[in-house]
Amino acid sequence: MTTKNYTASDLEWMSKALQLAKKAGEAGEVPVGAVLVKDGVCVGEGWNQPIGCSDPTAHAEINAIRAAAESLKNYRLPGTTLYVTIEPCTMCIGAILHARVGRLVYGAEEPRAGAVVSQLKLPECSHYNHRLDVVGGVMADRCGSLISDFFRAKRGGSQSTCS
Repeated sequence: MTTKNYTASDLEWMSKALQLAKKAGEAGEVPVGAVLVKDGVCVGEGWNQPIGCSDPTAHAEINAIRAAAESLKNYRLPGTTLYVTIEPCTMCIGAILHARVGRLVYGAEEPRAGAVVSQLKLPECSHYNHRLDVVGGVMADRCGSLISDFFRAKRGGSQSTCS
């Protein structure tokens, strides 16, 4: 279930995820950042790196989950909250559910490939044996602008001047 209820702590962690998203953008990657938190402490963070790592699975969420699993020495991450600047895709929701992340907080919706509310609504599927608490829209304007500005700059820089 998705709600618009979030806390001051959610804003703080989303700000950290935004910093990581900017790091991705500066590296030429789609600017998405993620932070995984347990008991008020960051246990994993990540940003998009599929180009730099030559790895199509190196999304911000996956990188944060991998870092947290290593940090906690556990492939299951119950009692954690994942903060991500954009609504996760199908692959990332699958990883979030399999890792047993307890709560997902995301910024902007991703109307084309979002798998939380925009397209597939995977957390609502009853065949999964894990339930995910979802909060969407946290700092959505800032998160969305970061993505929009990135792609606007990419399009602007690659337009042909030939007639």
